[in-house]
This record gives sequence, structure tokens and C-alpha cells, in this order.
Amino acid sequence: MAELTKTILNEWKEKTLPEVISRETDLLGYADTKPNKIVVITGFRRTGKTFLIFSLIQKLLKEKSKEQAVYVNFEDERIPLKTEFLTNLLPAIKQMYNKQLEFLFLDEVHNIPEWSKWLRRVYDSEKIRIFVTGSSSKMSSKEIPTELRGRFLEVKVFPLNFKEYLKFNNKSINLKVVDHSENEKAKIIRAFKDYLEFGGMPEVVLADEDRKIEIIHNYYNTVIRRDIIERFKIRNQESLKALLNLLLNSTSYSISKLYNTLKSLNFEVGKGTIQSYLSYIENSYFLHSLQLFSLKIKDQMQYPRKIYLIDNGFITALSSKFSKNLGRLYENLIFLELKRKLSSDPKQDAYYWRNQQKEEVDFVIKQGLKVKQLIQSCYEISDYDTKKREIRALVKASKELKCNNLLIITEDKEGEEKIEGKKIKYTPLWRWLLM
Repeated sequence: MAELTKTILNEWKEKTLPEVISRETDLLGYADTKPNKIVVITGFRRTGKTFLIFSLIQKLLKEKSKEQAVYVNFEDERIPLKTEFLTNLLPAIKQMYNKQLEFLFLDEVHNIPEWSKWLRRVYDSEKIRIFVTGSSSKMSSKEIPTELRGRFLEVKVFPLNFKEYLKFNNKSINLKVVDHSENEKAKIIRAFKDYLEFGGMPEVVLADEDRKIEIIHNYYNTVIRRDIIERFKIRNQESLKALLNLLLNSTSYSISKLYNTLKSLNFEVGKGTIQSYLSYIENSYFLHSLQLFSLKIKDQMQYPRKIYLIDNGFITALSSKFSKNLGRLYENLIFLELKRKLSSDPKQDAYYWRNQQKEEVDFVIKQGLKVKQLIQSCYEISDYDTKKREIRALVKASKELKCNNLLIITEDKEGEEKIEGKKIKYTPLWRWLLM
């Protein structure tokens, strides 16, 4: 164990850090927070958590040495999943390095048993800035182990937003220029269509088009194997995969409906097991669900939950449908952008609204006790019946929830119109993503 630790620390000292494209999330501001807090960086696998750490380390190395800022990747297959490795880590650093350790970066440390207790002890006894990453929601602010509560700050990392996507593709954006240049607008819309279809996973964005689908499939298989099957020791793997296939090709779910469908496909799996599988899938950040907006907890629990995936690329690559489902891609992208924007404010959350006539509003944005905004995703607003249906639901929800901030996100329609005394704003999705 001691020799392995020494080898890993020597490799770190000699490691050349990769080139990093800066993102809107910058960890430098967390490097000197007062009071000192453990910084927990959470998010789906391969969304760029490690590269955010490397970006910070590169900035620190302008004044520090690698002996003062140590990085360890706990997905290194040589590292045993034993607490003993953690216990020996700091003594090994102190023995090998001449300078005082100031920053410790631990990638996917939650793979190690008792990691949180060790982290608490180090935090309490050492004057070190600690950054940890995790691709499991067990490290999120809602589920972090008790011993770390009050001692950490969470930074949530998502796939690239549209602004970051343009930056990764060396495209500058100025909305004022776009509004006065059809050529510039056409460039942005072409880029948006690619982003809508293949999503914002950094490696996928930078890959050649003929490799994008292959990379997305590899991500999916890795998540299923490592973050669900292996982590939660799933024995009935075929039932899990059948459930995932149902979710990938659905826009909502209820436990009863999933149970009945799986039963009809000859999968003997109980409702309790289905509930567990769903929690494991959400735990990996692969899937997110949206509850009905209701003041009655019973209604929230009984009504179906809407389904959204962590990236549009998974819809494109994994859905069984033969043609592009642009409506689903639009709505999924809106959800992801809302998730990014709301993630930093615990007082805000998103729901969907539905009445007894099954009229629906896609997103209800709640802030504290008030409904802040109602949003419809409507790709085909030019269709008369579709527009009438979407507006009718929006106006009814507006009256019921006492909210006059109404938005319909479209393919290309812009402007405002008043209906039944309610002002409704129309904005193309590509523009809304750049606001």
C-alpha cells in the first residue's frame, strides 16, 4: 500500500495537465472561502468535473507547486477500495513532499468506504483546502453524509450550456450583431440544431460527427455498468435494462404503469424493486423527474412524473423512434437549462401543471411560496390547433396559480400577444438559451 501511494504521488508530480477550455463555472472563487469549507463538485459522469479541477490547479500552480496542490483520482484501478488507502494518504504526502500541503483534490472519493468520516477528521484537524468530486447524488446537498453537513459547499456541474457549446466550437456570440445580420443568425441556428440533437457532453461536442453516437453509447454503457449495476449490486440486470428502455422512450412514468408494462413483457419485478431501480438511475444523474405542481402531497405522489435525461444526445442515440422527436428534444433542453439556472437557488424549483381536463403547462417555476413563471415548450406553434391548446392551458394555469409571467418557447416565433387579458411572450429556444 505504501509503495502504491508513493507511486501515485510521484506520478502526480510528473503529470502534465491537459489543455482546458474555460467554462462559466470557475472554482477559483472557492479556493479562499471564509470560513474554510469542503467543496463538493457533483454531476453526471464526463460532464467536466475533473477538468474544472485541472483548470483551478493550473491557476494555483502560477504561485504554488504540485507538492502544495495534490490531486488523486480514485477511479484509478490500482487504488484498492479500502479506507486504509485514505488513512495513509496524508502521512505519505508529508513524508514525500518538503512543502506544506495547502490544497487536496480527491476525484470520485466516494468509492472508498468511510470516506466521509475520514474527510471530516482531516477537515477538523488539518489546515487544508479540500475539493472532492462525485458522479453520485449521494454526495449532493440533499444526501451528503451527516458528518459533513454544515462543512461543505456544493458546486453542480452540467453538460455544456449553449453559450459554452459555442465557445468550445470557437464561435463568438453577440445578440446585437445577430439581430442585424441574417448571416450571423444563420450560423447560430445551424450550431443550435447540432446542439439540440447531440447535446453538450464536452467530449461529444469536440468529436467528429461520425463518432458522436459511438461516444454517447459508451457513456451510457459505462453509467449502467459502473454507476448502477456495480454500485448497487443489481442481480436482475435484464429487468433493469428493460426498465431503462421504457424510460428512454417515454415522457412520463408512474410505478403502476411501469409495473404492468414490465409484467406484460414477462419481467417478474415488484413495484418496490422498480422504485429502487428508479432511485438508482436518478442517483447517477442520468435521469431527472418532474413532479406535478400541487398543494396536496397525495396528488404529487400519485400523478405521473415527467422524465428528462441529462443530455439530449442520449435521446438521439438511444431512443427507439426512427425519426427525430423535435418536441421532446426541445422540452428536454428547456428542462436542463432551467435545472442549471435553479440549481444555485434552494428557494426555487420547477414542476409541471395539469388540470382534470388533462390540459398541461410544461414548467411551473416556483420561488418560495409564489409561482414566478409559467413556461410552455412548443416547437410547432405555427399549427393552429397546437397553438390554441398550448395557450388555453397556459391561461388557465395563469388564473389558477395567479401568475402573469407567461412564456412560450418556440422554434422561431418571437413577440408578444394578449389573450383574455394575459400577456404571453414568445421566444425562440436558441435565443432563450443565450439570455
